[in-house]
Parts: sequence; C-alpha cells; structure tokens
Amino acid sequence: QVQLVESGGGLVRAGGSLRLSCAASGRTFSDYAMGWFRQTPGKDREFVASISWKGGTTYYTNSVKGRFTISRDNAKNTMYLQMNSLKPDDTAVYYCAAARGRWSDSQMVAYDSWGQGTQVTVSS
Repeated sequence: QVQLVESGGGLVRAGGSLRLSCAASGRTFSDYAMGWFRQTPGKDREFVASISWKGGTTYYTNSVKGRFTISRDNAKNTMYLQMNSLKPDDTAVYYCAAARGRWSDSQMVAYDSWGQGTQVTVSS
C-alpha cells in the first residue's frame, strides 16, 4: 500500500478558495489512480473527484463540477484539489485515496489506501 498525507485544509469564507495536497510515499505513485472523498458527521463518506494514473482523465461529482479541479504531479508524488467558489455545504473532512491501476471512479471499494483527512470549514 501507499502512504498518504493530506494538508491544506482550513477555515474559509463562502466564495473563497483552498488548495488541498496529498503527499504519497512508500510505493510508485504513478502506479495508482487517485481520488478525493469527503465526509461530514453522521453522513457516509462521499466521492468528490478522481484522476487517472498519468492525470489525463478526471471525473467529478456533479456538485463540484466547475468549482473544483483535481490534478497530480507524479514527479513530486503529490495530488491536489483546487477548490474555488466554496460553499458552506463543502464543509467536511476531505480524504485522499489511492487505487492500484490506471483509473478509478467513485466506488470506494476500489481504493485500498487512505489518508487521515484534513478539515475544510466554509463559513457563510
């Protein structure tokens, strides 16, 4: 498994921006498709976005399309989530995850490595 560490969370006002990072170690980062998920208390963890092993293909849940951008830098073993036009409903703990192979979509079971999460809070 690959080890993952998220960073970049924080408190921001509605309409603001944050960029999350996910640093990977332990395995060859480019062997993995990657994804971002989020979770709020009392709710199931939900899919946010995913990116293929080389970064050429991305996929977003409808609620973040046009506002969030997922990207990766395989030379730095790091994945990013640029979040713009943030809304209070985006408040959650955000997790990065790795799935062995070239591509993975929204199915949590496909991801076998998870970070510890980073809190994002959007105030109204």
